[in-house]
Amino acid sequence: MQPQRLRLLLPFSLFIAILAVSTASIFIRFAQADGTPSLVIAALRLTFATLLLAPIALTRHRAELQALTRRQIILGVISGLFLAVHFATWISSLEYTSVASSVVFVSTGPLWVALLSPMLLNERLTRAAIIGLGLAILGGTVIGLSDACVIQNGVQCPELSHVLQGRAMWGNFLALAGAWAVTGYLIIGRKLRAGMSLIPYIFLVYGMAAAALIVIMLTAGYSPLGYAPTTYGWIFLLAALPQLIGHSTYNWALRYLPAAFVAVTTLGEPIGSAILAYFILQETPAAATIFGGILILLGIYLASRSSK
Repeated sequence: MQPQRLRLLLPFSLFIAILAVSTASIFIRFAQADGTPSLVIAALRLTFATLLLAPIALTRHRAELQALTRRQIILGVISGLFLAVHFATWISSLEYTSVASSVVFVSTGPLWVALLSPMLLNERLTRAAIIGLGLAILGGTVIGLSDACVIQNGVQCPELSHVLQGRAMWGNFLALAGAWAVTGYLIIGRKLRAGMSLIPYIFLVYGMAAAALIVIMLTAGYSPLGYAPTTYGWIFLLAALPQLIGHSTYNWALRYLPAAFVAVTTLGEPIGSAILAYFILQETPAAATIFGGILILLGIYLASRSSK
């Protein structure tokens, strides 16, 4: 692709990706409305995405799939497992905490990418990255406590042991675990995309993630059958928009941009998701949540921007 065309296409494509992934939290909430388990939503999301990709991958890219090296297959499988853990933990977090808190925590992925870059991507960790880490940890603490405290005759917070056991804190931790998993997914994607075209890569990764989530779902005793047609409709939209458009665009950009730079573009997701949650779910984030989110986003920005 010509450099001039690429310079114009990359910003536009990443903007579309941000818009697409911002809808994920809303679609998940609607899919959960009739009690659909989070693991079922995650498994069907990746399964639908893989099935939609299959006709193209198995016809137009069959030769490339057959030519994959053992190293590429192993790394692709590991990337898929990271993606499965990401969705299993993050989607589950939405059962326990707010959309704003969940998305902000899961969006700390760029921070961890920046921290691991010196070891795995030969990117130097600067003073700004260290400062960013401190800001992000402080912001996470503020959000966790804001979800656990109530304002009634002053600010009343439970004891620390109760906070750590609360539903909101558990949901925030699950979202953070999702961020750690997506970090591995992005770093491996940066390595593999240099030698693989987009469709074979995402078909391998999404397919492995779907298989892992199906095993987890069945092991947990859930069935993918018996839900309302509207539930399957919301999950299909999850596969079509946030997954095939949003995630696939990020994976496309990994061929041309450093993982930390691609990761930092995901910082638009908390803003988009919080706006959608406010208008569609009437979910207003608390002032402390907004303040903590600003600290986290500033920390991620500093850490990710310092990774060249």
